[in-house]
Amino acid sequence: MTQRTLAGLLAVPLLVALWFQVLREPLPYVIYAPGLTVDVLGTTDGEELISVSGVETYRDDGQLRFTTVLVTQPETDVNLFQLVGAWLDGDDAVYPYDAVYTPEDTDTSKDEQGAFQMATSQDTAIAVALTELGYDVDPSPVVSRVIDGAPADGELEVGDHLLAINGVEVTSIEDAGQAVDDAPDGEPVDLRILRGEKERTTSITRQEIDGQLRLGFEMRNSYQFPVEVEVGVDPAIGGPSAGLMFSLAIYDTLTEGSLTGGASVAGTGTIAADGAVGPIGGIDQKIAGARDDGAGLFLVPADNCDDALESPHGDMRLTRVATMSEAVAAIEAWAADPDADLPQCSADEAVTGE
Repeated sequence: MTQRTLAGLLAVPLLVALWFQVLREPLPYVIYAPGLTVDVLGTTDGEELISVSGVETYRDDGQLRFTTVLVTQPETDVNLFQLVGAWLDGDDAVYPYDAVYTPEDTDTSKDEQGAFQMATSQDTAIAVALTELGYDVDPSPVVSRVIDGAPADGELEVGDHLLAINGVEVTSIEDAGQAVDDAPDGEPVDLRILRGEKERTTSITRQEIDGQLRLGFEMRNSYQFPVEVEVGVDPAIGGPSAGLMFSLAIYDTLTEGSLTGGASVAGTGTIAADGAVGPIGGIDQKIAGARDDGAGLFLVPADNCDDALESPHGDMRLTRVATMSEAVAAIEAWAADPDADLPQCSADEAVTGE
């Protein structure tokens, strides 16, 4: 055996090991894949996901399924093997890491954020459903988090109810956010709050946080509901995108008959206090998950229409919804006639979603 042949034979396993190592190196990408879908009208371990007391409820056939996406976490390494697999899978998607996460994001911070968003979406969903049914439900903005070291740190506490900002009474987080944004740059923002039984006033000057002038606190809408509603969802599922489906399930539970006509309807979308349906991420993966779980109709937030136009939905119908009321009307029309003329996403009216 010549020296050159021997060198070649020795080089082969080294090259194989080198390529194997290269293929395993983490790369700055995030993978989206279809997640599970959950029937909010169903049960978990024998317990109903939607529990209502203080008023008559109705349990009928049919499913209202919210959809989820499996997303690699901020601290999870993604290698070339995984990326190639995702690229070859027609239902998965790959995004640059910086398009999904910030350098400060961690697994813990994203889990905490997702849990807060889920809890907030459930409260708003209850309020929207009850409002749709004619109940009088008034929101009140409440401090849900104060950022350490921010201007609001030491001035506000979790649980403080916001009553007025710069002399303007606020009755929702949207009102409060707009009032803060309208404050002149560089001048203190005057807040009147209710802490426990006592009203207080404070003045806080905004500082730049993450590139924006902010006071450094987060809010959620608090409600006094006329009936008791509980939504029991696996705490491992986070985010705000199930809001619309929660509202629809509560509405169906409090009305006679099956909203879906006994069929399976899936969907996604955030829900605002005024019933507006907001855009979400991973629409293609959510549509794919609903398709695989046998849904006959999928509710697409209007601002996600652009992404949904080419989604792999198979025989499942897609319908465009912008409000809770539109969603109810679309489901009722489809339940009465699966071939009914429903609002559709089109290239002319599509709006790029997030």
